[in-house]
Amino acid sequence: MKREAEFYAIVVGSGPNGLAAAITLARQKRPVLLVEANQTIGGGTRTCELTLPGFKHDVCSAIHPLALASPFFRSIDLSRYGLEWKYSPVPLAHPMDEEEAILLDRSVEHTAENLGPDAEAYRKTIGYCIHNWDSLVKELLKPLSLPQRPLTLMRFGLLAMRSATNLARHLFRGKRARALFGGNAAHSILSLDHWSSAAFGLMLPSLGHAVGWPIAKGGSQKIADALGSYFESLGGTIRVGTNITSIDDLPKAKAVLFDVTPRRLARIAGHKFPDCYRKRLEKHNYGPGVFKVDWALSAPAPWLDPACLKAATLHIGGTLEEIATAEKEVWQGIAPEKPFVFFAQPSLFDDSRAPEGMHTAWGYCHVPNACEIDMTDRVEAQIERFAPGFRDKIIARHVMFPSDMEAYNPNYIGGDIIGGSQGFANLFIRPLGRWRAYTTAAKGIYICSSSMPPGGGVHGMCGHLAAKRVLWDIF
Repeated sequence: MKREAEFYAIVVGSGPNGLAAAITLARQKRPVLLVEANQTIGGGTRTCELTLPGFKHDVCSAIHPLALASPFFRSIDLSRYGLEWKYSPVPLAHPMDEEEAILLDRSVEHTAENLGPDAEAYRKTIGYCIHNWDSLVKELLKPLSLPQRPLTLMRFGLLAMRSATNLARHLFRGKRARALFGGNAAHSILSLDHWSSAAFGLMLPSLGHAVGWPIAKGGSQKIADALGSYFESLGGTIRVGTNITSIDDLPKAKAVLFDVTPRRLARIAGHKFPDCYRKRLEKHNYGPGVFKVDWALSAPAPWLDPACLKAATLHIGGTLEEIATAEKEVWQGIAPEKPFVFFAQPSLFDDSRAPEGMHTAWGYCHVPNACEIDMTDRVEAQIERFAPGFRDKIIARHVMFPSDMEAYNPNYIGGDIIGGSQGFANLFIRPLGRWRAYTTAAKGIYICSSSMPPGGGVHGMCGHLAAKRVLWDIF
């Protein structure tokens, strides 16, 4: 890239965190350049016709509770830039064998009523999170620091720092509440016997009650497009189709922020760092990969329990014990015979996703990093378990192995979509060996990707907080 007039900052990568970083800096009237290798911005929030013309599929991120909870997203009226949220009647359904599905309703009370002997325990535990939601969100969506409300965070932390299996068995007696908790905890992409995996089992149901689990009308690309339009309205500059292989190819700037994983940062800017830090980046620990299938359907999935049609998101895997076994096998390097499947059916609630009368759906499961085993039959078998005849509705399918995920987005090393293993210690205690998150071992170079706290998810806080660090350092 030709060198030119100096920018205050350059952001490399236009995922939600890169966009958030660019916006935060541009809000301060700074000239900011956002550079993207792809022809469209978005990173994990892109939508494509993966199966057939007219069928719009979210390539990676599709359900967005964290966007509604995020202080960064809440600071912008993105509806002015074309973003519209769509909500299913219930955020989540969890089908069970030979009994009614578990429904995560927007109401804590209605959800609890569906949990039998654990109704009161659910009301008490999740109710506490909802009652203190604003405070918890502010504390959790940032790096580790002195909390403003230490007693509130301490009570949450005493539960959240436990393993999901341990806490579920401690809190709940029945299989329904345990299964609901375990399915949500599996979003951590940790083994459910790993300490701190319980945090997701608490946080995601609370998000469902507090803000819902929405989809973006027209696809997740609309989120990136809205953020990009807002950034340009602030005077920011976007360049797509510009693959940066060396930091030396960038124009001059006071700060460069990278929305990339540590290994990619080492490739692009490794010569700027001391050897010890560069080696740390190269040896960054990546977690399990993702195997994903998108389907074009002639009709909705024929769930045994029709109540599942009320939810955009389903957790498919049965009991806590089944889910925990599948997720543990992944960490042992085994592709599960009965994977825990995350399933979404967005076209039920957004008719722009498919031709009239047709539908889209996707399902993914965790697999060992860089796994080459075709999980299509195993994923579809789990769906057929609760929706017999599902395969008969398939018009076309599109499959992505972990290697396909990495080819689509080089940040998804081995199919890891969140930028590395994100246990509490790795993410919050000296991330990448730095006491100050987002900084690197070279002055003026920052990392603003989901490899930094608060980690994965479409919330923009990694980028927003990295940009605030830049403003603090340079001022």
